[in-house]
Amino acid sequence: MKNIITQFSRIFVGCLFIISGLIKLNDPVGFSYKLAEYFSPPVFNVPFLEPLALSMAIFLVIIEVVLGVMLLIGYKAKATIWSLLVLIVLFTFLTFYSAYFDVVKDCGCFGDVLHLTPWESFTKDIVLLFFILILFINKHLVKPLFNKNVQNILAYSSVVVCSFIAVWILNHNPIIDFRAYKVGNNIEKGMEIPENAPQAVVEMKFIYNVNGENKEFTEDDLMNIPEGATFVDRKDKVISEGYVPSIFDFTMVKDDADYTDQFLKEPKLVLFVAYDLNLSSPAGMKKLEQINKDAQAKGYKVIALTASGETLIEQTKKQYGLNVDFYFCDPITLKTIERANPAIVVLYNGTIMQKVHYNDTDDLKL
Repeated sequence: MKNIITQFSRIFVGCLFIISGLIKLNDPVGFSYKLAEYFSPPVFNVPFLEPLALSMAIFLVIIEVVLGVMLLIGYKAKATIWSLLVLIVLFTFLTFYSAYFDVVKDCGCFGDVLHLTPWESFTKDIVLLFFILILFINKHLVKPLFNKNVQNILAYSSVVVCSFIAVWILNHNPIIDFRAYKVGNNIEKGMEIPENAPQAVVEMKFIYNVNGENKEFTEDDLMNIPEGATFVDRKDKVISEGYVPSIFDFTMVKDDADYTDQFLKEPKLVLFVAYDLNLSSPAGMKKLEQINKDAQAKGYKVIALTASGETLIEQTKKQYGLNVDFYFCDPITLKTIERANPAIVVLYNGTIMQKVHYNDTDDLKL
């Protein structure tokens, strides 16, 4: 019985680590955004680590997949199980911190394939920790499946293959797009809220200073606040999220005017997406004006979306000879639409027909 439980744990943990790692390996840039969120001032306040987020993301996802493979084949079992234990303790701490302090809404454990709430992520890690502890206690039962040479080949091959996939995706697009802005999706439909959709339920608490002491009052208590009390703050606690559309923060704004509805009805629209012009690839930016000319010659409306300010926009247009109008969109939204900076997105009546990394402009079909 002990051996059966151990082998089940081996298969369960190994497969889950491989699946989770491969999902994130498909989109390491997206995972790096999640790490950067943990490093930000509202969470752990270690902003000096933010520039390292992408490198750390790639390292972690490769390690996750490789450890899963090593566990399944029984390669260096003691070292593998120790590594898994350290990793799951780290993940469990992060998900507990996110859940308890309500700071990171989605840990990104399964990328955009499966969104878990903080407490669901924590529960998942507790389950994994339980099975890894079984493996830790019964390390002697985790035997190699093949001879030493085959074990070495499989282990090292997993490192090489994962590294190749990571490098390839960084220079192109994710192999499979699980985002709301994937090819074939209509942005307007993604923003629709069905009739009778559940509404968010929010509990408001008002903090007043009463005789030198801060006290909380609910909406029902407001009439009972003592005279002389001074307002300090208000806290909103979300009881129920309600219905949230898959796309809820997409805008095209210029000079305080919103052009979103107008442009989403364009029969042929090309978007240049660059969330931060300071971080845009010079090689990619140099290609945009020629694409602009080619697209306009074929009847396309061409605009650019960015979260950068007007001064930087004008500098960029002058530097690269860009003859396109720039519109504002939230940087998180732009980073969700496309991981490349810049990228080219083709829309027909609001439906995404093509998304192209700046390294793949030769594949652009107009």
